[in-house]
Amino acid sequence: HNPATLATSPGERSKMNLAPTVQFRASPVTFRGPPTRAAAARGGGRGGGGEGPIASSKATSSTGSAPSRRTRRPCMSRRSVVVAATSSTGGGGVFVRRLRFAATGAILCFTGVGSAVSFHALHRGGIQSIGAAISSVTVPAPKASGSSSSGGSQVASVRQLSATQPISGGGGGGGGRGIALTAGSFLGFGAAAAGGFTTSAAEASGTGDGDMGGATVIGLGARADHSWLAQLTADPETARFAPNRSSRQVKSGHYVRVAPSPLTAPRLVIHSPAMAASLGITEEDVASPAFSAFFSGDAAVVPGMETWATPYALSIMGKRQTSNCPFGNGNGYGDGRAVSVGEVVVEGRRWEMQLKGGGPTPFCRGADGRAVLRSSIREFLASEAMHNLNVSTTRALSLVVSEGGDVVRRPWYKPEDAITGGRDKISMDDPRLARFDEATRRQIIRQAASQQRDPDVMVVEACAITTRVAPSFTRIGHLDLFSRRAATAGPGTPQHRELEQMVRHAIFREFPEVLEAHPGPGGEGGEAGAAGGVAPEAAAAFLRASAAAISDMVAGWLRVGFCQGNFNADNCLVGGRTMDYGPFGWMDAYDPLFAKWVGSGEHFAFMNQPGAGVANFAVLAASVAPLLQGGEAEAQRIVVEAQGVMDAAVADMWRRKLGLAADAPDARAAAAALFDDHLEPLMRAGAAEVDYTLMWRQLAEVAALPQDAADADLFAPLRAAFYSAPDAAEVANWTAFLRRWRGTIGGDGAEAAARVRAESPKYILREWMLVEAYTAAKERGDFTLTHELFDLTAAPYAEGSDAMAAKYYRRAPDAALNAGGTAFMS
Repeated sequence: HNPATLATSPGERSKMNLAPTVQFRASPVTFRGPPTRAAAARGGGRGGGGEGPIASSKATSSTGSAPSRRTRRPCMSRRSVVVAATSSTGGGGVFVRRLRFAATGAILCFTGVGSAVSFHALHRGGIQSIGAAISSVTVPAPKASGSSSSGGSQVASVRQLSATQPISGGGGGGGGRGIALTAGSFLGFGAAAAGGFTTSAAEASGTGDGDMGGATVIGLGARADHSWLAQLTADPETARFAPNRSSRQVKSGHYVRVAPSPLTAPRLVIHSPAMAASLGITEEDVASPAFSAFFSGDAAVVPGMETWATPYALSIMGKRQTSNCPFGNGNGYGDGRAVSVGEVVVEGRRWEMQLKGGGPTPFCRGADGRAVLRSSIREFLASEAMHNLNVSTTRALSLVVSEGGDVVRRPWYKPEDAITGGRDKISMDDPRLARFDEATRRQIIRQAASQQRDPDVMVVEACAITTRVAPSFTRIGHLDLFSRRAATAGPGTPQHRELEQMVRHAIFREFPEVLEAHPGPGGEGGEAGAAGGVAPEAAAAFLRASAAAISDMVAGWLRVGFCQGNFNADNCLVGGRTMDYGPFGWMDAYDPLFAKWVGSGEHFAFMNQPGAGVANFAVLAASVAPLLQGGEAEAQRIVVEAQGVMDAAVADMWRRKLGLAADAPDARAAAAALFDDHLEPLMRAGAAEVDYTLMWRQLAEVAALPQDAADADLFAPLRAAFYSAPDAAEVANWTAFLRRWRGTIGGDGAEAAARVRAESPKYILREWMLVEAYTAAKERGDFTLTHELFDLTAAPYAEGSDAMAAKYYRRAPDAALNAGGTAFMS
């Protein structure tokens, strides 16, 4: 073995631009020659002094034969570090000598080939040669392939590099595979003869067709910081049920380690440049094979990242459920097809990445764990559209589809139903409706269509994965589950400790300022105190912060005409962030009971979403109650407060949407009177249906009219918003409202118009638009409309071009108001 020691002084460390806590010290290890492939697979090189190599390279032979494109790496423990290199002389696997890293976030990688191997470090400033700050290691040429190597490893000489030069990732001599080093991990160096279990030379050196190098690979690993795994408890039966890709009971623990199931022949369809930039991923990186591979489920592409799925509970309108669980006890519910693929911290902000459609997990409830192209296009576009509408939401990074034959069968609607709304469609001129007025006929037709809502055909669809990104995906359902278990087990039990861990982590992820103000027992606030307890004051402050965030989110939904459709507690994030874009929809014609999902019921309907939000919050409060000073009584008081917070958020939203200035006298009360007593009844009970988005946006045109505008001029801007011509009486009612409203907003009409436009988008993702986009993608492989809608909704409050306005700023086609899969869906 090589007893050489690498050490750095504080001055040398400063040259590396690394934190001064980095320390290098030798850890003697005896190597006994190259391991067998089986020995390597058993985890040779385990942290803490095991024998054998941490990694070696599969070298290109002297005859020039190419290595295999990819081979399976040995299973390594969390404390191991994989380092790969190549030898151009055919033989030499590189054995490594361990050095403990006392800091988190650095990366070392080999970038040299042949006999010279250089160490490099990656940190927040980019990839740099360590140069004189550390050393390079020159590995002597290995013995001939037929010679014996039983005497142990050869000795590597150490020399100082003469300069510090930046290097770029990927290709050439500067793009080697790196691995994130966390506190307590090991790295070493040395040399040995051939024969170790290896990765391919192309993969190790960053050259050739197999290259997965570059900042996409190395950068994410360098920024990795998996707080969910570090602060919470693992399912103790994970190893027993590996690989954990089938439904089973998970009786304890906050997560199960499970790898996603990669798509075959993944193709990147679309990505969000803004979200990629937030993760530190460049457009060049996005175009690399590594990007589409990793974000289609090939987790091995990015060393240093971890993958997991989580359990949580279901509550509907405040009532806790277990019937949804295949075991009837709640132990089988959770992330059924969503797999988290890591957390990173970029410029001080934490992001978690999650693959929706990443394959089965222990919580899949017997399903295949896959998402299809249709639903993935909807989720990707809706996530980024909601962000641009200034409503809190999870983001979408990428959409990848399988072009290698990964398909599933799903129930959906026959094409004729998607056009007509059903085989037995009732038309406006149906003689059975002759005695009814036009508005009543429309209502009868829509009710008849709603009775034919079940899908009636099985369709084959390509599998796809949307990567959604958020600071946290902590659901109310997470706390709900551990509260139930704690209540059954009682205080002082492991189950109660898991509840406390879950609450503290939720605070850490979503409201860290609460921990700073109330560190709690054993905590110091912030990340350093992440393992402490939860002070009663922190629990109460957490609930109040969550109530405010959820209220702002729901008010935002009403503002832009959005209905989540399945607003259970497990689909409600404690941070008040829109998620789970499944049976969602933006409303066309105003209907207070609008919802796309056939199972929404009235409780999840558009105007009832504030009540559903408070019901979800009540579950959160009940879950946190054991940690409050006043227990359940205090939790109930906070729920009453939350109702007031929700009411205030909604009232203020109507004030802003109606264009009333914040400093206007009794602005909120005046807005409430205008909306509740006048505008909402007009939209709901009028004989002619009115388009929600167009009506609100066109109010700006009314506000900008001269003070002496005639009645006909006042109503004219709104005519385009009606799905049928209103009669004279209805026009008179609308005109009276418009005069009352203009008198209330007062002041400068242009300023009021600007306030209205700022709150009322011109462009939303109407379902008929999404149907056109995903139909073109499914049937013709044409993603033009998908990209067009992405660009359109990037600036939803802007006027847009004349061509885009003519195409998309209009009422929904009549067929879209009744069509299966458009007006409603399973």
